[in-house]
Amino acid sequence: MNTILQKLTFLDYLIVVVYLFILLLIGLFSSKKKDSGLEHFLADKSLSWYSIGFNMWATNVGPSLLLAFATVGYTTGIVAVNFDWYAFVFLFLLAVVFAPRYLSLGVKTLPEFMGIHFGSRTQTILAWYSLVKMLISWLSLGLFAGGFLVRQILGIPMSLSIIVLVSLAGLFAYTGGLKTIAKINIFQMILLILVSALLTFLGIQKIGGIDALFTSTPESYWSLIRPSSDVDYPWYAILLGYPVAAIAFFCTDQAMVQSVLGAKSLKQGQLGINFIAWLKILSLPLFILTGVICYILFPNLEDPSLAYMTMVTNLFPTGMNGLVIVVLIAVLVGTIGSSLNSLSTVFTMDLYLKHINPTATTKEIIQTGRWTVIVGCIIAVLMALAIDEIRGLNLFDIFQSILGFIAPPLAAVFLLAVLWKSTSRLAVNTLLTFGAFLSLGVGIAYLWVFPSKEFDFWPHYLMISFYIFVLLMVIGVVISLLYPSTIQSNNTTEVKLEKTSTIVNIAWLLLLVTMIVLYVVFW
Repeated sequence: MNTILQKLTFLDYLIVVVYLFILLLIGLFSSKKKDSGLEHFLADKSLSWYSIGFNMWATNVGPSLLLAFATVGYTTGIVAVNFDWYAFVFLFLLAVVFAPRYLSLGVKTLPEFMGIHFGSRTQTILAWYSLVKMLISWLSLGLFAGGFLVRQILGIPMSLSIIVLVSLAGLFAYTGGLKTIAKINIFQMILLILVSALLTFLGIQKIGGIDALFTSTPESYWSLIRPSSDVDYPWYAILLGYPVAAIAFFCTDQAMVQSVLGAKSLKQGQLGINFIAWLKILSLPLFILTGVICYILFPNLEDPSLAYMTMVTNLFPTGMNGLVIVVLIAVLVGTIGSSLNSLSTVFTMDLYLKHINPTATTKEIIQTGRWTVIVGCIIAVLMALAIDEIRGLNLFDIFQSILGFIAPPLAAVFLLAVLWKSTSRLAVNTLLTFGAFLSLGVGIAYLWVFPSKEFDFWPHYLMISFYIFVLLMVIGVVISLLYPSTIQSNNTTEVKLEKTSTIVNIAWLLLLVTMIVLYVVFW
């Protein structure tokens, strides 16, 4: 095992202590003045574009990416960057289609958005599904990946790693809510960029320069588009299957969208979404190149998941290893903290206020949110420990496949609700119930009952997600045509939407040109 414990010096420990002290000061300062329940959950609608972008990126860039992207870079090259670069299409969809509708209604949660259009029953169903999704895809898997990485670094038990990490993240979600987490995430993401850039720089120096990246690796390592015969990432699977997960993840996921809901204005929200799309370009130089460089320097690793820590332990000079611990704390606090706040928001706003205590005071609302954070921490720890018992699974593909199996009902429901005026309440509720059982059931069969590594009848997991999505879309359309709603709902297409500003259009045009150039270069 690659451990840096024996290399830690007084300077390393000092860096960790100083960072934690600064983090606590930021948290205490930003949580000092709170006047309403809205501020605790949505930062009192005070977030600017840079804060939104950094916070969304911090939520997205969990410890799984530091480990998984380096692992995929080591084994296959840059193909996995499609999962970040291709995302700009669906972030644009969030900015110009979904965000204007969310903000025009002033909703605090996405189940509330659906409830406005299809009734209380729909809101409740989606709230429960959102809670399950966040517990599995955000908290438990994210916490497991973080504990896995910290265990690689320090060699301490998984249980101790995840309890400490979730306690720190829960502290900020408990005391300060979204505003505190957003402020901390700006600090954290700047630190993440600097430390990751330093690791890449040291690696390039070690191998002898940029040219060595291309001359010392297989040609296939530098292609974004893999042939249809490729077992791991065929082009058609990414083209068709990834959009299902991306729509659900970027456009309908409370943890990702919550920062946008806390925007000062639509313009700030749209610019913040554009900003995270730019930040995602950095995944190649900051995360994936680490694995590619490790392949050149250490081509015979027994376990490719050790690529990231192998680079750290061999390239960072004495006294710098504390920075690695710092950046891991930063990423974990951002991801888990944002997820806990979203979990708290959905339960409090969509279930507690709706069904348990509709007349709750502001104090009761905030306290309920805080208790939800505590319960969420406990459940996440137990589920992460259970996941740790699973062996022989590729972290990157497990994360992507689980998201892919959760995504189809959400992607189908939100697309139909926003883009088709005739979508009926029965269709939405059917997709959220039957669709959830179908999609999750197939996922359980794929991952555990009839694992794909033992049963070769399965198509690629991205294509399974695509097939389920298409089936649910067809079912939704048929039900809407056969059983239209007898009571007209406030369909999203009828909401008066604010016009997109010129600067937002320019920002997205520049990004489109940039992404086209990148795909042409790495075709």
